[in-house]
This record gives sequence, structure tokens and C-alpha cells, in this order.
Amino acid sequence: MTVRPLHFNAFIWPNGYHESAWRVVGDDVRGVLGLDYYAGIARIAERGLMDAIFLADNIAIAEYRVTHLPQTQFDPVSVLSALAAVTTRIGLIGTGSTTYSKPWELARRFATLDHLSGGRAGWNIVTTVTPLAAGNFGERVHLEHDERYTRAHEFVEVAQRAWDSWADDAVVGDRARGVWAERSRLRAPRFHGRFYDVEGVLPFPRSPQGRPVLVQAGQSAAGLALAARYAELIFSGPASLAAAVAFRTDLRARVAAAGRDPEQVAVLPALMVTLGGTEAEARARARRLEELASPEFRWQNALYTAGFDPDAFDPDAPFPRSLWDEPAPSSRAGKLLEAARARPDAPLRDILKDLTGGAGQLHFVGTPEQLADHIVAWQDAGGADGFTIMGSTLPYELSAFTDHVVPLLQRRGRYRTEYRGHTLRDHLGLPRPRNNIL
Repeated sequence: MTVRPLHFNAFIWPNGYHESAWRVVGDDVRGVLGLDYYAGIARIAERGLMDAIFLADNIAIAEYRVTHLPQTQFDPVSVLSALAAVTTRIGLIGTGSTTYSKPWELARRFATLDHLSGGRAGWNIVTTVTPLAAGNFGERVHLEHDERYTRAHEFVEVAQRAWDSWADDAVVGDRARGVWAERSRLRAPRFHGRFYDVEGVLPFPRSPQGRPVLVQAGQSAAGLALAARYAELIFSGPASLAAAVAFRTDLRARVAAAGRDPEQVAVLPALMVTLGGTEAEARARARRLEELASPEFRWQNALYTAGFDPDAFDPDAPFPRSLWDEPAPSSRAGKLLEAARARPDAPLRDILKDLTGGAGQLHFVGTPEQLADHIVAWQDAGGADGFTIMGSTLPYELSAFTDHVVPLLQRRGRYRTEYRGHTLRDHLGLPRPRNNIL
């Protein structure tokens, strides 16, 4: 049986993905505010031959979070541009909102990153779930879930037209004629749609990858439709292997129905990891993180990540019946509403405690050998093409993965022993997209 090589992204979060990570790591508590922190993690991931590092984004912060978590939501493209200078091969995936950005401007930023990194950029397409973002951008209301995704389709179309506004052979550098680039090889987007009007070409040639790699993480029907139409890398959060297999099977069918090749789409589920030299050591480390976890943080964060403002709720009262029939702002909110209807008199904190969802719901605790077995089992079952590794603490877990798990997978013939290309598309085995305008 021919097995496709595994793919891995390293998810960067301050001190680690577990909310208690900052309380157990020995680093300077302010260290996550400097470039050295990100550069160190990027170098570890590159040493592990990983496909990319992955930066999430929050363009609005609920104030409860500053109590419980380090807040380092810098502009992802700015951070990744700095990391492009201190790495050579690792891909650079950053999050950008289609709801609170303009498509031409965002296309310019990610194409700039692709140029400066030599073709290593990826765009994680999000529609922004939190309604708190609206006020930061002068908007009176936060768009409902389905409208955000409807706009996102048009947004991505515009971005692709902007990336394709220069032909690959437009730059000729003809000193004798005094022609740097052939104007005839430009095609302005001149896009006039339902939501966006965009006229001009980007102010520089097509980037090394043609277009940055497109990444998507939506789990709702609308999110899956967006992923099926555009995404080349899927960041998912299944609760079990069975759920992962069902998700990947369904997604591949949707990709094929959209006229695309499912083999050109990789599914990398989120996996928080806590490793130890023995299983007992790993469990002790995970137990310490849980002992420091805050129940107050967890109920507030469950609301926030579902798209609600936690300051508007009393955790000891039932979920307000007035919201039962409102449109769910996210797939996680839909689960919350369903649970609230099933237990109408239960305190909100009890309902939230029983809900699972989101990127970190799968927490692997064990030895490197056990993690390698887990990864191979999921790949062989058809649940994953690799994983987005979310170290419960950083940089420790990522170093342990690089130094102890990667060699095991290499010996099994499941993982590369060297980078065979320079771009993120090379790492993922993706072709360079043809120019759809010229």
C-alpha cells in the first residue's frame, strides 16, 4: 500500500495551547511579547521539517481573557514577515478576516509575505465569530453567520483576481527598450459584485507561489461549502477518530462535487499534545495543567469562542430563552443552543461544562511512541493527512515532538527526511495555480 507522506503544522500560542501553560513554564512572563519567542518556535518547527507554523488572530479581545491568558494577538502578517527573515523553508500561515478586511488590501499583504518569504505564505480564511469585533471597526452590528460566509465567497474571488492581475511573464527587464514589465501582460480585476468593487492591479508582480496557500477551519455547513470551493488545507477539530473519518470523507466528496481534486486538499486536525518519557510522566504533567485551570475562565471562554459576549450572561442562571430562536453565530453556538433547549432550567455553567468543541478538544497525553502510533492509526483509518500540533506548553512539547516523534515517523517511512522544495506548495505537494485572468 502506498502511503502519502504526513503533513504537520505547528500552532503557535503564548507559552502553549493549554490555558494554564503560562503558569508552569519557566520563561519570563513577558517573553511572549518579543520576536525571540516566535523565532525560537519557528526554528524548532523547521528543524522538525514541518510544513508550516500557524498563527491565529483575534481582532477583538473580551476583557476577561487578560486575567487568565497572556495576550499577544499581534498582526499575524507582521509577525510572519519577521519570521521569514530568520527561517528558510518553513511555511508561514496567518489568519485574516473576510468580515473586517478589504479584499484588495488583504491580498496585497499576503502576496507581500509570499514575496518576502520566497513563496512560503498561507492565508487562514476566517469570517470572525465574535461580535465584539464590530465596534473596533466602526460597525453597528456584527453580521450573522450565513451572511458572513456569503460575503467570504466573494471576498476570496476578489483576492484571487488581485493575485492574478499580473501574468507570470509580465516582468521582462528589457534595458535596451527601457521596459521593466509589459503593460499588456496586466489585467486589472475590475470586479463589481454584490459586496465588493475592486478596480486596480496589485502594485507588484505575481508572487512566487502564484497565490498563497488557502487554509480554512469552518465546521458548519457554510464553512464546509467555503472549504470545498477554495481551501487547500483544512484545520479541523473532530472529537474522535470516527468523527474525523466522517468529516474527511464528507469534505472530500464536497471538494469533488465542486470540481476540484480531493487529493489536492489536506486535512490536518488539531491535536493538543502533552508528552513525557513515560506515560506516567506525561499524565503527571497534564494533571498539573488541569489542577491550575480556572472554572471561571472555562465558562467564559466557551461563550466567547461560540460567538457570545460572556459579560452579558449570568453563569448561575439558565441560558436566556430569548436567545433560543436567534440565529446561531457559529457551529459551536448551535451546539450550545441545542443543549440549552434540552436542559432549559440548568445553570449555564453546567451546560457549558458538558460541551466540547473547538480546536483543543483532543488532548493526547503519552509517550512519543504512543503519539507516533496514534498519528499512524488516524492516517491509516482515513481520518487525517497529518495534524496541526498544538503543544500544551511551548516550546517544550514542540521540541519533544521534533526530537522524539519525528524520527519514529521517519523510520516508518511516513514522514520526510528533508525538505524537497522551497515553497509551502512544494511541502504540501500542491501545484502552482494557473492564472485565471491572463
